Amino acid sequence: MKKPALHWQVIIALILGLIYSFLAVQNGWNEFTLSYIDPFGRIFINVLKLIAVPLVLFSIISGIVNLKDVRKLGRIGVRTLLIYLATTVTAVSVGLVLVNLIQPGSGIDPETRIEKRMEYELWLSQNPSVKRLDSLHFLTDPQYASEATEAQERLAMDPINTSVQDKLEKARANKQKGPLQPLVDVFPENIFGALADMQMLQIIFFSVFFGIVLILLPASESKPMIDLVNSANVVFVRMVEIVMIAMPYFVFALMAGTLVKVAGDDPEKLRSMLDFLLRYSMVVILGLVIMAFVIYPSLVGLFAKKISIRDFLKGISRAQLTAFSTSSSVATLPVTMDCVHDNLKVSKATTSFVLPIGATVNMDGTSLYQAVAVVAMAQLHMVDLTIAQQLIIVATATLASIGAAAVPSAGLVLMILVLESVGLNPAWIAIILPVDRILDMCRTTVNVTGDATVSVLISESETN
Repeated sequence: MKKPALHWQVIIALILGLIYSFLAVQNGWNEFTLSYIDPFGRIFINVLKLIAVPLVLFSIISGIVNLKDVRKLGRIGVRTLLIYLATTVTAVSVGLVLVNLIQPGSGIDPETRIEKRMEYELWLSQNPSVKRLDSLHFLTDPQYASEATEAQERLAMDPINTSVQDKLEKARANKQKGPLQPLVDVFPENIFGALADMQMLQIIFFSVFFGIVLILLPASESKPMIDLVNSANVVFVRMVEIVMIAMPYFVFALMAGTLVKVAGDDPEKLRSMLDFLLRYSMVVILGLVIMAFVIYPSLVGLFAKKISIRDFLKGISRAQLTAFSTSSSVATLPVTMDCVHDNLKVSKATTSFVLPIGATVNMDGTSLYQAVAVVAMAQLHMVDLTIAQQLIIVATATLASIGAAAVPSAGLVLMILVLESVGLNPAWIAIILPVDRILDMCRTTVNVTGDATVSVLISESETN
């Protein structure tokens, strides 16, 4: 019997992981799953990250050297960044249109919304420096006196959980830096430290700088290093191919472990999400589906003459499935590069340059999710954001996504900055934590699809 194609094996593994997670929760296999199955999923992510960092280093250098022209490099670089910026703004706009049309935070039980409004006004009273966004005053209204008392007691007994506190502290640390600190952070003081800490923007800067210098050197002096870089790049690509052989087994372990963690000890938790979380999740997923299967394929269909929409979606399916499993653009990068080069026939020079940059600066799915989440949580707390405030969300979400860590749940830290940009409580991220891991898998899939799309567009522009 013929063995199914790898992408079908991965799909089967995802389905089996989903089925197993339900059985594990219902039959009390949580401890066994987290102790003996989930570690293999984490091993898979670790191995991919192990390969991804040196692969980014050598692939960018190799791509620049193969371009052989600094002027061509500058032209491709500018086009790449402009297209990435355009797709990110588009993603945020799609999210805002959907969340304003569907209004997931406005359609739930009115009593719940009043409770949340009370909590918001209590937070405002404790933070007088934050500008009030509307003229509603439920907290001082006599008819809501009992609800106000209950809200005060509830907040006093419900301290911020450890996960939320950790993300708030990270966001505060970022905020305390100077306005040009993000620019300073691009330039590493130690490339080995940058490689160890997976500082992708610093690695990209060093790779581009190194590659440009190699181009400028005489051929007799640069050839040994170029040969070494190209050989190292081939080795790491081969490592990816070897890891992919066992990918279905790792994906099963990753899926099973992730869902069992989400469910915890409550068998009903996967099936009985709160009304708001369900509505919010559906809006996010709808926006992500529109980006991945409507907007990106449409761009390919309009501007790419050498590949059909069907071939594009089929060609990147393995990268999408890997992104869904790992929730990390960087961990998926080796697979994305393989799919774009082998299946979509984008040159190695373009692939090696465009995709690593995309894995760092292009976070379309993350930006869309941030826009939907912020507006939906504002609706839940009976805060009606104006068009001007939502434009601030577009700008903040777009800028915050540049250089975001391409690792699971990094979007939650960035969302704190987006919430604060419009004067909302950053601790609201606790509301969406229960479903964040699942949505993180979905939005990473969109991030990777966007990277592949831009690679095809850049390749097409260079051949014309």
